[in-house]
Amino acid sequence: MSELANIEGTTICACSTGNCSGAVAIVRISGPDTIDILSKVFKPKRDVDLKAVPGYTLLYGDVFKHDGTLLDDVLVSIFKAPHSYTGEDSAEISCHGSNYIVKELLSMLTDNGAKYAAGGDFTKRAFLNGKMDLAQAEAVCDLISSETEAAHDVAMQQIRGGFSKELEAMRTNLLQIVSLLELELDFSDEDVQFADRKELQKLLDDSCSQINSLISSFKLGNAIKSGVPVAIVGATNTGKSTLLNALLREDRAIVSSIAGTTRDTIEDVINLDGILFRFIDTAGIRATLEAIEKMGIERTYYKIRQASVVLMMLDSTNPDGFAESIDNLSKRINSSDQTLFILINKCDQKSILPASEKDKTDVYSSENDATSVDDLVERVRVMAADAGLAPTAILPISARQKVGLDVLESMLVESQKRLRASGDMVLVSNMRHYTALKDAYNALLRANVALGEHVPTDLVAQDIRESLYSIGTIVGAVSTDEILGNIFKNFCIGK
Repeated sequence: MSELANIEGTTICACSTGNCSGAVAIVRISGPDTIDILSKVFKPKRDVDLKAVPGYTLLYGDVFKHDGTLLDDVLVSIFKAPHSYTGEDSAEISCHGSNYIVKELLSMLTDNGAKYAAGGDFTKRAFLNGKMDLAQAEAVCDLISSETEAAHDVAMQQIRGGFSKELEAMRTNLLQIVSLLELELDFSDEDVQFADRKELQKLLDDSCSQINSLISSFKLGNAIKSGVPVAIVGATNTGKSTLLNALLREDRAIVSSIAGTTRDTIEDVINLDGILFRFIDTAGIRATLEAIEKMGIERTYYKIRQASVVLMMLDSTNPDGFAESIDNLSKRINSSDQTLFILINKCDQKSILPASEKDKTDVYSSENDATSVDDLVERVRVMAADAGLAPTAILPISARQKVGLDVLESMLVESQKRLRASGDMVLVSNMRHYTALKDAYNALLRANVALGEHVPTDLVAQDIRESLYSIGTIVGAVSTDEILGNIFKNFCIGK
């Protein structure tokens, strides 16, 4: 049974304001029997026929329990099909936010024929009833979970249909191409060409370029949505976990003087000046025969490759280890595609911080006074240059004393200021969309090559149809119950 057939004739209800007490709660109802069910539990203060009330009407009245006693006085917003969020007759009951009141109200609605809604059921109905396409429906979930202005802007842009419009324009072009090719197949015995091959080549080139641009935007879109991945890397005992805890303002990672304490990656997200950063504490890099620690180090290398920003930790008390750490990292970082900060940590243990920072901590020792901060920074700068690295900055810090971290945070925000400038740009932020676009792009590349090599028309048309299919899965022109189930299971109940 299709999803559309499955919802026909059913009316659903749920609390859309969460499972906690508050001043006000909103209970939603949607489906063909909405008005009938509502009339059995709600009595307006003025004498009106709920069935005759036009949409976009707000009514004040009472909800009575089965025994006739008053449950609550409420406001009811009524929406008539097709002019509602779901495209069906709908209502929203604004009651007091008592968990008892909400539970009783939902029980009364279900006793009168409604069914409890699962996560995403209201938005799924909006999609199935043509109120929005699948990409817009998924953006609703992104909007609810957005934690920054940039993430909000990207989600709103997709809900307004900017992404869908680009995809629809591409589908129109590709449908035109495949229609002409299939028309030629109908007249294959007459050896005629309805489509100019140079014009087809140009249309395919334009479509490939447009899809590739959307694919390339995923890195930025995903960083805005999920947080800029920042890998904290370095040798054992350089203070990586201490830095993570200091940045997060909580004890997220275990800190120990025992080398190799961190065996796996630890991640958490913070908002710095409106930009989301996903910090990743990694296992310390060193030569080891211990199997589990070796697995952790391999995961460190993987996280380095995936990170947009790399924070390389060096231990100021062990300058002899600088060269090995820098050389090791230079083999694994892409200087043209990743932002690198080199942090010289544990500067509270030596008198090497700038004078402006010394009044922030009282734990300086008199050891190694001859080693200045400038000496260490210059030494690291030379080593990095020799290794082919171009760090954005080399910063002396004390993760333990939280010295220099304000400078680091400011520089991180500055390095990612492009995340503020999303504006009306169409960005891909959803992994499902990204995968579908790559499939569409690969199919078009095959068609493009085939067209240039004079491959039979039916094979060229098949590649273009495959591309159309992949694009169609994004907006829901092609969908299955399995796809819909995977998408809407991540929604909250009531949305």
